[in-house]
This record gives sequence, C-alpha cells and structure tokens, in this order.
Amino acid sequence: MEPAATAASRSRILVYLLLGLCLHFRGSWAKTFSSRLIHRFSDEARAASGVSLQGVGDWPRRGSMEYYGALVRNDVHRLRSSKLGQGGRYDVLFPSEGSETAALGNDFGWLHYTWIDIGTPNVSFLVALDAGSDLLWLPCDCLQCAPLSGRYNSLDKDLSMYNPAESSSSKNLYCSHELCSLGPNCESPKQTCPYRVSYYSENTTSSGILIEDTLYLTSSNSHASKSSVQASVILGCGRKQSGGCLEGIAPDGLMGLGFGNISVPSVLAKVGLIRNSFSMCFGEDNSGTILFGDDGTANQQSTPFLTYDGRYLTYIVEVERFCIGTTCLGQTGFEALVDSGSSFTFLPDGVYKRVTAEFDKRMNASRSVYDGYPWEYCYKASSLEMPDIPKVTIMLSMNKTFVVNNPIFNYYGKEGDLAGFCLALQTSGENVGTIGHNFMMGYRMVFDRENLKLGWSRSNCNELDNSTRVPVTPPAQDRPENPLPTEQQNSPGKAVSPAVAGRAPHNHSFAPPRLAVCLSPWMYLLLLLLAFSVISAG
Repeated sequence: MEPAATAASRSRILVYLLLGLCLHFRGSWAKTFSSRLIHRFSDEARAASGVSLQGVGDWPRRGSMEYYGALVRNDVHRLRSSKLGQGGRYDVLFPSEGSETAALGNDFGWLHYTWIDIGTPNVSFLVALDAGSDLLWLPCDCLQCAPLSGRYNSLDKDLSMYNPAESSSSKNLYCSHELCSLGPNCESPKQTCPYRVSYYSENTTSSGILIEDTLYLTSSNSHASKSSVQASVILGCGRKQSGGCLEGIAPDGLMGLGFGNISVPSVLAKVGLIRNSFSMCFGEDNSGTILFGDDGTANQQSTPFLTYDGRYLTYIVEVERFCIGTTCLGQTGFEALVDSGSSFTFLPDGVYKRVTAEFDKRMNASRSVYDGYPWEYCYKASSLEMPDIPKVTIMLSMNKTFVVNNPIFNYYGKEGDLAGFCLALQTSGENVGTIGHNFMMGYRMVFDRENLKLGWSRSNCNELDNSTRVPVTPPAQDRPENPLPTEQQNSPGKAVSPAVAGRAPHNHSFAPPRLAVCLSPWMYLLLLLLAFSVISAG
C-alpha cells in the first residue's frame, strides 16, 4: 500500500492532466476569427480605394503635415458627433432677438413669451413657450385667428402674421414626410401635410398645414465669440385657432418644447447644433431666459423623467410628498407634468385637500373671497400687515427637495394697494397634477432630454454659468391694474402635438466577451511529459 502523500500527489497530477485535456479540446472547438487592421491612410487602403496620389483626393503622406491635419479633422468630427464630446457644435443657442423671456400678465395669458425670427427675409413673432407640447406654430393665412393689435399695450413693437409665400426659404411639408402624423389620412402623399393640435385648456386648438422654414439663432460658446446661426425647422401655418388661442393666450404663435421629433429642441439636437437639452429660467420679476443646449450647473439638483406607456412623451416627474412648514404630509404623492405652458399649479383632488388644509391651519390671517379669482384659499392682507406665509416644499423622487419660492398670488384693490392674496393651487380633477411656472419662479429649470432628467438651481436669471455668458436685459414690467389671469387652465396643461414621437430609453448591453483558452499541441505534449516524469519520480 503506497504512502498517502504519494497517492495525493498522483491524484493531483491526474487532475492536472484532465484539466489540460479539457482546455485543449475547448481550444480545439473554439472558433477564433481574426482580421488585420489597416490604417485609413495606409498604402493598403489607398490601393484598395484606387485613389491616385496625383489625383483629386490625394492620400496624405505618412508623417506629413497633411497626414496629421487629416487625423485632427477626423477626430474633431468624431468628437462633435459623439455624446462623449460636447454633444453639439455650440454650447448654447438662443433666439436671434435675444435669450430674454417675459410673463406679460393680463395682456396675454400669464405664460412666458419670447421673440423669434422666422423666414427670408426674417419676420419677428412673439411666441408663447410651452414645454407640454411639441409643435411651433404661427398665425398664417388666417381663417380664424386672434387679433394682432388693439389690446397688447405692454409691447414695444407690433405682432406679425406669417406668410410662407413671402419667405423665399419656406417649403411645404408633404404627407409622405416622416413627421406628418396625419399622413395616413391624406388623399395623396404629395398633398401638403395638415396638422391639428388639441390642448387641455377648454376647446383650445390650432390647425393648418406644416411648413419648413428658417429659424434665426445666436450662438454662445466658451471658446468662441457669438455668431449667427440659421436652422431649418418645421412649423405650423396656423390658419384656424379656437378657445384660449383665439382669446389671446398665444395671438402670435406658440413654440412647443416637448420630446417629440418635430419640436425645436429635438430638431436642433438631431442635426448636431446643440446638446439634447434646454433650460428655462423664471425670474421672480416676471423676466426669464431660454437657452437651447444648456445642461445646467454642476451643483444643480435633479430627478428623473418618467415614461408614459413605456415612452417619454412629456416631462413627467414623481412627487413623493408635499411639506407645509416643517410637516411633511402622508398620501400626497403623485405624478406631475412640469409645464411652462401652464400658468399655475394643479394637484390631484386628494392631494389638494390635504395640502390646502395644512396650509390653512398654519395661516394666521382671515379668509376672504375675491370675485373672479379661481382659488379657494384666499386671505386678507395689506402692505402694512402681511402675515407669514408657510413654506411650501415638494419632495421629488430620489429624495430631492424643491422649495417653492412664492406659492401665492396677490390681490390688489381699486387704488392699486395690496388687499389680500390667494394660495395659487387648484385641483386638477385627475390623478396627474401639473407644476406650472408659478411654482418654478426663482429657478433655472433644465430639461435634460439626453440624460432623461429634470434639473433645477436657484437663479435670478441674470447670472449664468461662466461658460455660457449671454447678455440678458429683462424687460421692464409694470404691475397690471388687475393681476387676475384672464384665462385659466381648467386641467393640467399637457398639449398633444400633431406628431408626437416618444423617446424610448437606450438600453445598451455591454456583455464581456467569452474568453477561449487554447493550448497548442506542443504545450499539450509538454504537459504529458511533465506528468509522466513526476509519476516516475514518485
């Protein structure tokens, strides 16, 4: 009987032999494919392409200045085309008229507006900014449009009507185009594409035909001076408006800023002009800014967008709870649209009742009712005696805090003196709520579509990050005699565009490659000889 140590040694040797056999046969079965790498400017590549050294498109000589110049140009092109680089040719773009926006009160619809230039020669339009819809449309060849004069006292220039026949850069969009959502209903693919946008505001619509024309922008880069940029965009020639659009909410047009492929941010990002992101800043003095390509600051907070039916259709976030003062309320979570096209904020019925009840409990002021005001919780006040307003905080998903700077709306008497205020909240009547721009005042809101998240940071809208210095001159705002909005939204302000195209999240799978261990016949023979020598020595 052999010693236990010898037996153990031989057992280990047999295990090694079996392992070697397994590795050998696995290597034999494995399929290994190889390819020789050829540099794009090598002699082999030149021979394969058939390009002559003396002809057009000469191959640069290796090591020459032309050779390295071609490499640099290629790298710059790849960097601009890749999300690992700047994400766009320009850091920031904004309308050629300026980045400024303004809330214009009773003259319009208590939304934010900005001037844009369209067409050749360019014509200026004052458009409402709506993150809840996609299409840019302008009053055009009107059958039924809002009046463009007579009631807009706060403007320093006249409103305009778009006429595609007078723009040399305008082109009809046909029913065969991929962005013509009503194309299947057309009698012919060569027919001009019709559109119809229906908004949640009561009976509010815009309809007409789709046109392609030039939008004028200005760039702002950290490494370059400002320059003019022209971009081809799709817009609606709005021949017929109804509801709020007809009554003056958007008399000179509306710019949708949503996820759809037809929206201006989508078009600018798709052609590589900007990152797939934009920001809107809402100043507490009713001024603001809009910046295409802006992805915010390093210290901003953020929360992810949510999908609807598996697609990113609009800017929806998860509200986990509301806090009034130091009390965070249970059962106040819901999904909310973040919508610059909604003047005020709406909550689901149950959430509304809990939030307003807690707010009212903490208010040390007498309740009041103001005729024509849509809000339920109003209080008496004066410029000499203004009660403390409880702090309103929204807790968003990932435990991110959003403090509402000004949740109230002031009421002024006939003499123009402060007479009271209301908590500017209404019930939505639905399970979904809306965070309107009254709750976003004092913030720079970043709609980061590339990373599918909403960002925010406190801002007075005059101070921008050093890399995106843009001149901002907020328009002077006079307080209206009656600050009551003339047009209230009765439900959340999500608008459905004529060409909604949801953006699905990118699920890239980075599976590591399988490693095949292969032994050559010589290595296998050496292993066998080593094994026999060890056994013989034992």
